[in-house]
Amino acid sequence: MCQQPAIPLLNHQIVFYGAGSMAEAIVRGMIARNVVDSGNIVMLNRSSSERLSELRSRYGVLGSNDPEQKNEYLRTAPVIVLAMKPKDAAESLRSLGPLLSPDQLVISVIAGMTIRTMQGLLGKSQPVVRTMPNTSSSIGLGATGIAYSKEVDEQSRRTALNIFEAVGLTSVIDEERMEILTGISGSGPAYIYYMMEAMIAAGIRGGLPAEQSRELTVQTVLGAARMVQQTGEEPAALRKKVTSPNGSTQAALEVLEKGDFFETVISAVNRCAERSREMGLALEKELS
Repeated sequence: MCQQPAIPLLNHQIVFYGAGSMAEAIVRGMIARNVVDSGNIVMLNRSSSERLSELRSRYGVLGSNDPEQKNEYLRTAPVIVLAMKPKDAAESLRSLGPLLSPDQLVISVIAGMTIRTMQGLLGKSQPVVRTMPNTSSSIGLGATGIAYSKEVDEQSRRTALNIFEAVGLTSVIDEERMEILTGISGSGPAYIYYMMEAMIAAGIRGGLPAEQSRELTVQTVLGAARMVQQTGEEPAALRKKVTSPNGSTQAALEVLEKGDFFETVISAVNRCAERSREMGLALEKELS
């Protein structure tokens, strides 16, 4: 008996306005999880025909940088994902606004650009979803914060969730919390990589071969994350289970405490959030 092919979750066209690495990660995830058929994905960029050709060959998507064709895609697509660089966003959004009808959904992955700024550049109260994915989306293990403008209806909310659930975990938040989310998950992978750098360096200084030190560090971080995820226990509880009184782990943790490790990480997250807010305000000022 022949098995019927699975029907994609979304059966309408999605246009990616920008064709960089984040756009590609989302497209890869959507196709892999059968969120949308590759023939319903359109990728646009400013000038690189080579990049579009590469994406068409790799994923079977449509693509164009022809101005007239681009405008037609943007005019008719039910969903448009803004994935261009922040420096290109103002010009792109100002030209996009007159093309849009009220029922088209605009989803942004542009860092620092608020819903208010996007609607201002578009020149209308368009339904807008602001998101903050992280780089782990490229392997399907991302964490994405999502905030909605008041114009976004329930069906469009579900559409946005379907898109980003294809590349990892999603978390719906109020937009004013987007900066602290940036500090935790948006930039968070960099903090973990930094700690891994230090652990690898310690192994090498202690006499381990570089590759062995790297493998042990990677597996340790992966295992610790999976323990929290799979056991459902709090990190503090798991930490206590591996910390014997007066043992080697306790001695190591005491060194971290002397360096105010806990509060330093919190300060780093808060500074990241503050800087994200500063960049957003600077962008608004520049665009106004």
